[in-house]
Amino acid sequence: MTQLTSTDPATGDTVWEGPESTPAGIAAAVDRARAAFPDWADRPRQDRIDALKRYQAALKARAPQIAETISRETGKALWETTAELAAMQGKVDISIRAYDERTGERETATGFGRAVLRHRPHGVAAVLGPFNFPGHLPNGHIVPALLAGDTVVFKPSEEAPMTGQLMADCFAEADLPEGVVNLVQGGRDAGATLLDQPIDALMFTGSGAAGAHFRRKFADDPHVILALELGGNNPLVVWDAADAEAVAGIVAMSAFVTTGQRCSCARRLIVEAGPKGDAVVEAVAALMARLTYAPWNSSPEPFGGPLISARAAAQARLALQARIDGGARVIRDTGRVEGLSDAFVQPALIDVTGVDVPDEEIFAPFLSVTRAPSFEAAIEAANATRYGLSAGLVSDDPANWERFVRRIRAGVVNFNRPTTGAAGDMPFGGLGASGNHRPSAYYAADYCAYPVASFEAEAVRNIEGEIKGLTPPRT
Repeated sequence: MTQLTSTDPATGDTVWEGPESTPAGIAAAVDRARAAFPDWADRPRQDRIDALKRYQAALKARAPQIAETISRETGKALWETTAELAAMQGKVDISIRAYDERTGERETATGFGRAVLRHRPHGVAAVLGPFNFPGHLPNGHIVPALLAGDTVVFKPSEEAPMTGQLMADCFAEADLPEGVVNLVQGGRDAGATLLDQPIDALMFTGSGAAGAHFRRKFADDPHVILALELGGNNPLVVWDAADAEAVAGIVAMSAFVTTGQRCSCARRLIVEAGPKGDAVVEAVAALMARLTYAPWNSSPEPFGGPLISARAAAQARLALQARIDGGARVIRDTGRVEGLSDAFVQPALIDVTGVDVPDEEIFAPFLSVTRAPSFEAAIEAANATRYGLSAGLVSDDPANWERFVRRIRAGVVNFNRPTTGAAGDMPFGGLGASGNHRPSAYYAADYCAYPVASFEAEAVRNIEGEIKGLTPPRT
């Protein structure tokens, strides 16, 4: 049996070891979910709410342990993972409200009786989790799916299997019926095996390339509903903003938080050509020098940690170097963090004005600058991507915002705030290669159940009088 190992990217220490799920084990997990579905779906909604409240309590009780585990598996600073656990707990109450608002029941009186809107669960949902928010992001699919009446087979990222195990432990402590939540462990092969099973929904957070593969895989199987939350080549436009130092803080939290490992991180900074843009770029470069990247348990707390692995860091550096070799001008180069593992990288800033660079995100704290001659050109540059997840504008002129929010093509748009801004009680998702028009967060309820319209009368009555062109009965 293949062993799965999770390591701390900051130290290389082993965090967790366990067996990878076999194909037979994955098929059995789907069978258990299928068998549990009818009873779970038919239970009173309050039963499912009560079960999720018990899960919420288990998360709260284990929050310090799970936050530390996420920090050890991903390298993220403890302040970030503590916030992640708070978001996971809050997701339960938000999802209950979202279910009532977006997929509840509605009844309207009619001449014949009533018209009723109900929602029904799809069945067995496969949830594939990412490494960057290994608790919060799969939790954001699993909780609304369970509230809707779906059963779940959850495969965590192979980079964070212990986090997935602890989540499964919390569901077990919540005393859900057997088979309602099923955990399988493994990498790409385990995920592929899971998706070859008879599932009813795939809920995925990850790269645009993986999302494109899933679209192709299920193109001829419309039964399987896809909810794809993917990456972005996100723009941040700075225009008519006088305080360059204040702007730099927003840029830093947009591009460099979580060591650039958020799908909503800014990858492209678009500024005015000339002295105003120069001042912004200089302020950003100066602030970058003050950002600390260190192990999660360092004192004082660091701004960020390593990338998920030394391999990811090497790939990111190669992608950055390819842009430099293609003509990008280095403003502040990356490099290793002295005395720390090869998974650590310094943030980088390059100028790509007039340079043809790939329309791809680099999942690292690397930011590209483009200088635009006009605000109209800046918006055009911002929209020059096949992605459409997140975008932002920093400006002292509200009129610029009115133009920007009307013209920009993105699902999450921020004004004078970091591009990473989001809220559980709002939708989260993007256009184009960033998703498939099924946003998550508050709108996750939409893809966890389907609407059923029914038209109902209390008793059977003769409606011959309503049938046009009917001949009289023979006597």
